[in-house]
Amino acid sequence: MEKVMSEESKYKLAHDLGSGEKVEDHDWSDVTTGEVGSMVREAIKRGEQVITEEAIQNGKMHQPY
Repeated sequence: MEKVMSEESKYKLAHDLGSGEKVEDHDWSDVTTGEVGSMVREAIKRGEQVITEEAIQNGKMHQPY
């Protein structure tokens, strides 16, 4: 199975959302499903932003007014 997100990215995202202390020992068992859900939503949001920015830079999407 291909990785969708690097380990480094997952740990950075956990830290950005306030769950970083729970995973510093590389044990994700203390992270709640709600926290994981927040991480997934944020990862999708960030990915969409990157795709949109790249499309704008490549002239494939018009910037909103």
